[in-house]
Amino acid sequence: MKLKIFNPDGTQSRDQEFEGLPTFEGDKGLQAVKEVIVAIRANGRQGTHSTKTRGEVRGGGKKPWKQKGTGRARAGSSRSPLWGGGGVVFGPKPRDYSKKINAKVKALAFSRALFDRATAGEIAVIEAFAASPAKTKVVHQLVGRIAPDGKILLVDAPFAAETLRAARNIARVTLQDAVKLNTFDLAQYRKIIVSAKALETIIARVNGGKN
Repeated sequence: MKLKIFNPDGTQSRDQEFEGLPTFEGDKGLQAVKEVIVAIRANGRQGTHSTKTRGEVRGGGKKPWKQKGTGRARAGSSRSPLWGGGGVVFGPKPRDYSKKINAKVKALAFSRALFDRATAGEIAVIEAFAASPAKTKVVHQLVGRIAPDGKILLVDAPFAAETLRAARNIARVTLQDAVKLNTFDLAQYRKIIVSAKALETIIARVNGGKN
């Protein structure tokens, strides 16, 4: 599969064949992509939301008024869900949203997502993230030459400390290590720029079945 590869300053590019990238036909793997993305988002939920029932709200032990003779509706507690300050009916309680995904399904989803982004021309390869000097302005210009707009994911294996410092303040740019790259990362960014070294790591992951 051919990908566009840029020189370190992003000014020149050429097409280069990369072996080992996954290939698919038809809809194979699309359901796996959906399942993995749902699981990743679910696993990111804290599940700490909580409300109090009428039995947990403080107060309300005394009957507000007598049962009969007032002309008002019967009331047994001022903490009824119908009253302000009362309990909540069927409100959320702390829970675990995490989902487990089979390792083979994760591997299939990662490969399919990588294939889709590569065939769509949304993955660009850079020889190395070696901006000189390593300043935010320089990295911003580099990224702008390859992807003028939209959210961008930069992938290296691993990033140099100076590159991290230079790129972390660019609002539309996110950094990710190649060994931590997942299906959700591949799905949510309009453009993905990977270093040649990171691409080697990704291809090794795909062919080794590790995700």
